[in-house]
This record gives sequence, structure tokens and C-alpha cells, in this order.
Amino acid sequence: MKTQPIYLSLVIASFIGSGATKLAEQTLTFDSVSFETRARWMRLANQALSDISGSPCPFAAFGTVIVNHTDSPVGKLICMGVNENRKTGNPALHGEIAAITNCTDILTDSQGDFRLSTSEAQSAFSDLSLYTNAESCPMCASAIRWAGFREYIYGTSIARLTEVGWHQIQISSMEVFAASYDLPTRSRLIGNFLANETDPYFLWQFNPAYPCPKGCSRTRTGASCKASWYT
Repeated sequence: MKTQPIYLSLVIASFIGSGATKLAEQTLTFDSVSFETRARWMRLANQALSDISGSPCPFAAFGTVIVNHTDSPVGKLICMGVNENRKTGNPALHGEIAAITNCTDILTDSQGDFRLSTSEAQSAFSDLSLYTNAESCPMCASAIRWAGFREYIYGTSIARLTEVGWHQIQISSMEVFAASYDLPTRSRLIGNFLANETDPYFLWQFNPAYPCPKGCSRTRTGASCKASWYT
């Protein structure tokens, strides 16, 4: 009988306030990567929304970055992606899937920095960490496990998304990871990381009274947020 491996889940910081955040930045390190470094990459996942979509407040504000921490704990950005459902009409093109697709293109580009074969590119994911500003749906969490990422770090939880009006498939990433014990790779799961900063990206869409993200303001009807230069 196969035994189920244990996947580590860390809950760091949906409750962390400013003072505690400063303390965490000074003291929390996991697998040689500091809290401050991980926070930098999660913040870049938020920033990807503006960098790729052209707006700091797209309606489906799901952003992802993929990073290599194996060469240096500080990490090196490999690629990023954002939810592009509305842009492309592809319902499967969530931020994580977009980022994985972008990484594959970058890793296998014959004129790029890596120039990997397709098999080498697939193997390379085991050295990479995926940061996404909201917990992955079961489709994306499964893709993360199939890819064999070294780490998967998310911000806002599915439970929180549901609470504020987002329709979700109610299967947590932990459940997907627990059910993936038959896969040959292992992935570390770090959940609810920096949720106090990622939550606001998902709180305004169904609550007209909630303030828009930085750089955005309510439309005249109050039903949505747009980048300030558009309103």
C-alpha cells in the first residue's frame, strides 16, 4: 500500500499588521528564503496585473510570477502571467496557466537565455517556485502538481474569495496536493501568504462601497473600478 507523503502548509500572515510584518521580515526564513524576499515576489504577482493587463485593477485580478530560488535565495524572475479569460475568451487561461505557458515559451525559445529542449523544460519546473496572489482553483492547483513545481505560494484563500462574492469550485489546494501522492514529484505549499496585501485586489468587485486598489477609482456608476487615468 502506498503511503501519502506529507506536504507542508504554512499559514503566514493574513493577520499580520504593520508592526508584526516588520518583525516577520527580520526573523522569518523558510528553506533559506526570507519573508522579505517572498513578500517581494508576491507583491510582483500583484504588480503583474498592471504590467500585463495595463490596469492595476482588472476585474479578475489574478496575478502569478514564477521564480527560481535554487541559484540564489533572492530568486530570479522567469516569467509572469495574469488571468486572460476576458481578453482571449479562453476559460482555462487563468493566471497560473498563462504563467506556465509563458514560462514554457521562454524556456524553449531557441533564441532566448535558456534554449532548453521540451523535456528539459518540463524538468526545469521542479526548480521553480510559483507565487500567485490568490489560491489556485483545482484546475490550476492540479497543473501546478503536474508541472512538479518546487514550491507553490498563494495569497488570498478560496474561502476568502467565496466569502466576498467570487464563485469558486470548493476544492482547496491542500486537497489537490493530498490527492496527488501518486505523482513522482513533491511540491511545497505555502498558503495565505501576505493575504493582508492580496485581499484588497478581490474585495471591490462585488461591493460598490469598497475602495478601489491604488491607482484606480470608481466609475461614475460605482459598479466597477478603472485605472484613474480612464475615469
